[in-house]
Amino acid sequence: MKNDLPGRGLILNYVAALAAIFSLNFALPRLMPGDPLHAIYGDEALVSMTAEMEAHLIKQFALDRTWTDQLAAYLMGLLHGDLGFSYYYKDQVSAVIMGALPWTLLLTLLALAIATVIGVIMGIEAASRRGRLLDRGLTASLMFLSGFPMFFMGILLLLIFGVSLGWAPLFGAITPYSGLEGLDYLKDLCSHLALPVAALVLVLVGDTFLITRSTAISILAESFIMTARAIGCSEFKVKYAHSGRNSLLPVVTETGMRIPHLLIQTLFIEIVFSYPGVGSLLNTALNSRDYPLLQGILLLLTVLVLTVNLFVDLLYSKLDPRVRYAH
Repeated sequence: MKNDLPGRGLILNYVAALAAIFSLNFALPRLMPGDPLHAIYGDEALVSMTAEMEAHLIKQFALDRTWTDQLAAYLMGLLHGDLGFSYYYKDQVSAVIMGALPWTLLLTLLALAIATVIGVIMGIEAASRRGRLLDRGLTASLMFLSGFPMFFMGILLLLIFGVSLGWAPLFGAITPYSGLEGLDYLKDLCSHLALPVAALVLVLVGDTFLITRSTAISILAESFIMTARAIGCSEFKVKYAHSGRNSLLPVVTETGMRIPHLLIQTLFIEIVFSYPGVGSLLNTALNSRDYPLLQGILLLLTVLVLTVNLFVDLLYSKLDPRVRYAH
């Protein structure tokens, strides 16, 4: 029972944070001066809104009733996935976001996985060759690359490999109206993903490399490493089974901490490459002043970040049981 208490505490903290976010999302438009409907949709949208649609929205949000009734309607809407109506796309906000979210998750998770794997491998190899040419070269080059903003790296890759060399598509996630299927569709998808993923990976990999390298250097000096070598373990097993496995704990922590930053950077990358993800959707919502869509995107991103952080905290306690008793 004691082992379950830290996990319960994390979940309770997560639920409390969600409750605070939902409360702010509900209260802020209603605390603003004037009509709450104007705060939610903006004056520009209400100019073109018909009287019937305005009456429907007032009824939907229960804006003509007490705050208690409005809160009940808001919570019921959240339970049913109702985040409002996008007047720009003429569709439910949840439906619009769900159409773009898979593309963002594909780009983000693919870049994160590639950067983490490459960073861990290069960090272990550099640690095992500390002070040599490979170590110095990797450290200098990856620190240099990590100093670039991701959107600038994206623009640079787009200009070089997309515009000048023509090796990769300039925009989108797939070729429009191509009618490709099967393996051809996958190849087309990968060609569109190559530059956005590369821009994210080149900037991300440096942090993972440095953390893995510093951790592996200290672990390789431990006595159990010398024991493993003395009993005849291969160098590969020493580096990856012993040193590499024990280096994963700080990597997991670092990965969880940088996910919010990665999501924000991914939104900018999507705008640079006109990639049909949440970033492009957010840009459209800002330009068209589609406040319900903008509010829905920010709410979704906040919930997503909290969920990922909760998962990382729970995973960390599984990887290192000592964390369960840290408090």
